[in-house]
Amino acid sequence: MKSVMKIVVAALLLVALSQAATVTPVQKVLEMMNEMKAKGDAMKAEEAKTFATYKEWVEDTSRELGFEIKTAKSDIEQLTAAADLADSEVSKLGAAIKKLESELQTTENEKKDATDIREGQHAEYVELSTDYSESVDALERAIQTMESRNYNVPEAEAFLQKQAVAKPAMRRVLAEFLQVTQKQEEFRGGPAVAAYEFQSGGIIALLEKFLTKFKRELSEVEREESNQSNNYDLEMINLSNTIDYLKKEIEEKSVLKSKRAAESAQAKSDLASTQKELAEDEKTLADMTATFAAKTDTFKVNQDVRKQELEAISKAIEIISSPTVAGNTQINLAQQKTSFLQVRSAKSRVNARQRLAAFLHKKAQLLSSTALKTLAAQVESNPFDKVIKMIEDLVAKLKEEAAAEAEHKAWCDEQLHDNKIKREKKTAKVNKLTAGVEALTQNIASMAKKIRTLKDEQVELTMAMSKATTQRDLEKKTNADTMQDAQAGEAATKAALVVLKEFYASQASLLQQVPEMAEYKGMQSAKGGVVGMLEVIVSDFARLYADTKAEETAAATEYAGFMKDATENKKAKHDLEFKTSLAMDKAEFAKENKEKDLESTQVELDRALDYQQYLKPVCLEVHVSYEERVARRKEEIAALKEAYNILDQKA
Repeated sequence: MKSVMKIVVAALLLVALSQAATVTPVQKVLEMMNEMKAKGDAMKAEEAKTFATYKEWVEDTSRELGFEIKTAKSDIEQLTAAADLADSEVSKLGAAIKKLESELQTTENEKKDATDIREGQHAEYVELSTDYSESVDALERAIQTMESRNYNVPEAEAFLQKQAVAKPAMRRVLAEFLQVTQKQEEFRGGPAVAAYEFQSGGIIALLEKFLTKFKRELSEVEREESNQSNNYDLEMINLSNTIDYLKKEIEEKSVLKSKRAAESAQAKSDLASTQKELAEDEKTLADMTATFAAKTDTFKVNQDVRKQELEAISKAIEIISSPTVAGNTQINLAQQKTSFLQVRSAKSRVNARQRLAAFLHKKAQLLSSTALKTLAAQVESNPFDKVIKMIEDLVAKLKEEAAAEAEHKAWCDEQLHDNKIKREKKTAKVNKLTAGVEALTQNIASMAKKIRTLKDEQVELTMAMSKATTQRDLEKKTNADTMQDAQAGEAATKAALVVLKEFYASQASLLQQVPEMAEYKGMQSAKGGVVGMLEVIVSDFARLYADTKAEETAAATEYAGFMKDATENKKAKHDLEFKTSLAMDKAEFAKENKEKDLESTQVELDRALDYQQYLKPVCLEVHVSYEERVARRKEEIAALKEAYNILDQKA
């Protein structure tokens, strides 16, 4: 308000000093104050517009930061879980690999032990087989020799001793021969008789007996060797397969462990980066919120001050525009007031029948029984004896209906129970197969996408390698040309420099021969400039050659490294594509089998559902439950019995 009063006083002074002007001082003051008011309105509106824009920006930025903070927190949770899961899997894989390595070592030891045992068995077989083979061969020769001559016991013994010396395997034959001949001598009572009787074919028979025995034992040894060899081969196949499987498992788990460790490291790196970004976003949001709050308070204060200022200017204009000021150039501010605005016998039988009819009517109404109601109507119009017969027939009929309904309920309970179990089993199997088919479908789609990505990446690598080769060839040619030009330029510049130096040297000697001539300075600078410039050019050519050669070497090394990495990466992607294709084929085969199983199971479920629909009207869709019908039928039978008693009492 003080500023407004100063404006009013200044305006009055201007009025007092400018009464002689064509435009009165009051008009000038009014013009100036109207301009001030217009300017104040414009500034107030502009400030409001600026604040509205600023507010909108703050709201948009706050919303974006809020989304980013929320996303970052979600990402942090996911990355933390991913890192923990990867670390857990790395630990489990490490333990599994250690266990597999232990199993592999054990299996390899078993294979080595089995091989050692087998080698010992084979060595023993070779020894026995050689012994028996030599024995058989020696016996056959001995039998052939003795058949050609008539050997007596001493001669046969001497012959066998000779054979035993030449063939160690015949020692057993000689020992058994001596044992047999000794027993025969003891049995027959003298060597002479024994020698006579034994030489008539007994020796050959004994040797043939030994031959048969040795052949049989040789066959058993060979059969045992064959069995042991077959068992060893089977065991080697089993152990080799186990070793290959364990090595493959160790390799796969090692690769997976490395992959999970890399994923863990990447997740932790991403986690640290995300946490840093989250802290920055939260700080930015907090600073912006605090700044906005401060600016909002300032804006409100400014708007209030501007409003009061405009009201004061308007009031001043009103005062100056009044007839009193316009006529007397005086203003009495004290007189101005500012206003502001704010959903049994024949007769007895008749009586009994009537009472019975009334009783049946009452019971029929009470039990809502159509049968009792019909019977009550018939009781009123039929003879006494016929009524009794009707009651007895109705009781029998109700009992038959009760038995039939009980049988029907038992059948319904059994069918409903079996149908429910079948529906539940088939529904569970359909759900399981459906989930399996959906999982396989997603897995197949994922693998197909992965295969497409791998193919695209291989194409990209091929194109990148081709492009790098083209660029490398061009770069190599350019560098070669540059180095050749640099060498040629250096040589030419050096030659020109020699010529110029010789020229300037000859000019210097000529000046020394003519001392009376004035000193000539102009060319000295030219001499130094040209020579210096050529020397710089020579060094530039040399440096260009050295730099280009270094760049060529670095580019060649970088190209070789890129081609090696790209080739290895391309091969790895091709191998992964092939492996993924095999896995997808297996998944598609499994999906096809599951779909067939699902189709047949769905048919069985549909049959069970159809049978359930058949059972509903037969067993389920009843207005009165079985228990209620049984109770009502019992009440009807009890009522009929009571009616019968009524007639029996009145008879």
